[in-house]
Amino acid sequence: MTLDYAAYIASLPRVLAGAGTVFRAADGRVLLVEPNYRDTWVLPGGTVESDQDESPRQAARRETAEEIGLDLEPGRLLVVDWVRGPERLPLVSYLFDGGVLDEEQFAAIRLQEEELLSWRLVAPEELASYVDARMALRLGAALRALADGRGPAELEDGVPPQRSA
Repeated sequence: MTLDYAAYIASLPRVLAGAGTVFRAADGRVLLVEPNYRDTWVLPGGTVESDQDESPRQAARRETAEEIGLDLEPGRLLVVDWVRGPERLPLVSYLFDGGVLDEEQFAAIRLQEEELLSWRLVAPEELASYVDARMALRLGAALRALADGRGPAELEDGVPPQRSA
């Protein structure tokens, strides 16, 4: 019996991948963007384009350049989050360190007019009032990874997974 590899691949579950970048100001505030297609703010980022053989790191860089006009190489991986949802396929979300931007870089931000309304620097303690609950958890884990130098944080729906004994 031979394996029909194409049929096997077609039978596997589908998963989306997304990548974002955590940019900060010198005072620790986080850069968020306001999309025109949802009620909450987000990080610069978006979907990994698998048809382009794009990696999450490449997607984070591309999306940052498209959305805010800054072509910057992402730093270290801070978070990997397995996100479940009844409204969509499962998502693997990657957050990368974008570093601390200077005044010149902030002044150079140019928003992608088709998708974004504005950008803002938000203090860490205020993030939960701008982003959805899962993103708030993910951002908290990213900021902890930045503070303690460890990581990346492994999350499931924004929280560390329960480990079996």
